[in-house]
Amino acid sequence: MAAMDEPPQLFLCPISMELMEDPVTVSTGVTYDRRSIEEWLFVYGRTTCPATMQPLSNFDLTPNHTLKRVISSWLDRGSSSSSSSSPSTSTLSSPIHELATPLSRALEQERLLAALAELEETPFKVTKLKSMRARMAGDVAMQGEFVASGGVRVVGRVMAQALAACEEAAAVLAALPLSDEASVRVVLAPECIRPVMALLQRGGAEARLHAMDILTKISSSGSGGDWTAGVDIDDVIKSLLELLSDEASTRLSSRALDVLLDVVERARGARAKAVEVGAVHVLVELLADADDRRVTERVLLLLKRLCKCPEGRLAFAEHDLSVAAVARTMLRVSELSTQLAVKVLWLVSVVAPSEKVLEDMMLTGAVAKLLGLLHVESSPSTKQKTVRMVRIHGVVWRQYACFPTDFRDYLRLLD
Repeated sequence: MAAMDEPPQLFLCPISMELMEDPVTVSTGVTYDRRSIEEWLFVYGRTTCPATMQPLSNFDLTPNHTLKRVISSWLDRGSSSSSSSSPSTSTLSSPIHELATPLSRALEQERLLAALAELEETPFKVTKLKSMRARMAGDVAMQGEFVASGGVRVVGRVMAQALAACEEAAAVLAALPLSDEASVRVVLAPECIRPVMALLQRGGAEARLHAMDILTKISSSGSGGDWTAGVDIDDVIKSLLELLSDEASTRLSSRALDVLLDVVERARGARAKAVEVGAVHVLVELLADADDRRVTERVLLLLKRLCKCPEGRLAFAEHDLSVAAVARTMLRVSELSTQLAVKVLWLVSVVAPSEKVLEDMMLTGAVAKLLGLLHVESSPSTKQKTVRMVRIHGVVWRQYACFPTDFRDYLRLLD
């Protein structure tokens, strides 16, 4: 089928405006695609013909075999026509939107805008949203047209008004760049961001991923201003921590950590709030089991930021696994993770030392790794913090039987 060929109007379902796969006729004589009319009748509970709005005398759906054969024949002719043109291998592998002629692209844009205009009125919002998402997939120009035509605002209103369409609306938003200030402002409006946070907390796996994609794009949009000023920070932090606690996927965890880092850095009082709702506990548990470098480095960076406040250092000291989890990453994951781990230990052992932290550092091998760092190449800042910790607490650590005997004389030299 040539790219510019369009199916006859008769072949399109009056509800979805898509090519019918299983045409069936209702009592008024109008033919629909089975999936669309069944949704109209049995999901939305309507009792009228969608095209004529006349009451249906019954809910019988009679297969329209004749129309189905005609559509099948039309598809076969189109396929034969495409085959005879013998396109190159590179052409066959190109995305559809790259093969389209200017006329077909214009038609696609018209369909997209028409669907956008009908979205708020139609009861088939999920179907329309799925069609929009399919048309925009991988097509930057089409996405730009959608945004310029107010698509983000319309989809945002649908999220606020139609709970049943919320997940699919989020999928559409997640497919868009969301990099301009107007789009960010729409998404951050309370009536739109609340459903996004609800999906993040209670949605299915795919819905949570879409919600996380939306937050990630908003967080990294750089559209000006502080995006956290327009949201409930407590709600955002709790949602992100719940997501991290569930450990749904590495992709979700990594993005949740990115957004949490941004929130903690931007929002006033966010560090204390994060500590208050258990962020240190969640992060330590995540770090203890982390086997991904990106996740490990971001958890350590978050712990470093949280331990800069007294509440964070206290929460860290009270967790039985905190020192062990941090020490585990030193000289093992990456140079950055070692640097961050040393900074965390510096904050909890020098800025505000406690007997428990010093003992945990000795018993979990953190001290042994610090001593090992003295003999390997590392950044000047890391080396300086390591030497300072060993000098300050060496007298305490030397009293433990497990302290390496070959380092006792070395400590005297440092002293």
